[in-house]
Amino acid sequence: MSEVGKTNDYMVRATAADHAVRAFAITSKNMVETARAHHNASPVVTAALGRLMSAGAMMGSMMKGEKDLLTLQVRGGGPMKGMTVIADPNGNVKGYPIEADVHLPANAKGKLDVAGAVGVGIMNVIKDMGLKEPYIGQCALQTSEIAEDLTYYFATSEQVPSAVGLGVLVNEDGTVKQAGGFIIQLMPFTTEETIVKLEENLAKVTSVTELLDQGMSPEEILEALLGDLGVEYTDKMPVQFHCNCSKERVKQAVISIGKADLESLIVDEEPVEVRCDFCNTGYLFEVSELREIIDAMEQTDDEEE
Repeated sequence: MSEVGKTNDYMVRATAADHAVRAFAITSKNMVETARAHHNASPVVTAALGRLMSAGAMMGSMMKGEKDLLTLQVRGGGPMKGMTVIADPNGNVKGYPIEADVHLPANAKGKLDVAGAVGVGIMNVIKDMGLKEPYIGQCALQTSEIAEDLTYYFATSEQVPSAVGLGVLVNEDGTVKQAGGFIIQLMPFTTEETIVKLEENLAKVTSVTELLDQGMSPEEILEALLGDLGVEYTDKMPVQFHCNCSKERVKQAVISIGKADLESLIVDEEPVEVRCDFCNTGYLFEVSELREIIDAMEQTDDEEE
């Protein structure tokens, strides 16, 4: 299920300092608002999920193969419990929180308490590149604010020094006002002079949400961070919330719960609705359909015996 309607969300990719630095920046207000609406997410959950989805879009574009998929999983001890985001190389992203209705007081800075909602936990980065086994990188959450956790992941799991900035601004009515961010990465041959200059530029940026609140575009964000290092834009692509669920895909999930659980579902002789985790679309399975699934499973079991 893809979203109907026009989106002006997009991402840019760039290099700087004679290709010693590669950079990504995104504006993702509509993508995050679509996710918020699908899950009826509270402001703090919207902020957390929106940050991870923005990062997912940029990291997904780092994948090479057309059918490659990136999955970001956060599992934490906070009331939100965690969230999952899946992105492809073409700017299509979907995501869901485990608990969407979480309300917490503002943090010490007066901001939405994303760290409190997520809690102490881990982050998994799964790259499915069509090989026998996907690549799985895991790290402990450092701050549970998402951007710093990804900075740590890149440094420890991929050995790529990076700076990640992510932000989501929420209106008083809970809708998304602004969302976006950046990822800046250093190549192995980056000079000390470039690193110092980049650190100076980053130090001037107090928060991504401030840049977004000023209405800065992805290009303007990168100009602010890399302007004096000679930015060259290599790509620009639209990004959107996109869920490719279908009844057939959901049927596979129904099959996976096993024959015994399926039989317990049809005891009441009532149809069963199964919802997609990512977009909340409901798919109705009549009792006759569920019986057909059970019959097919029994037939497969008999053939295997």
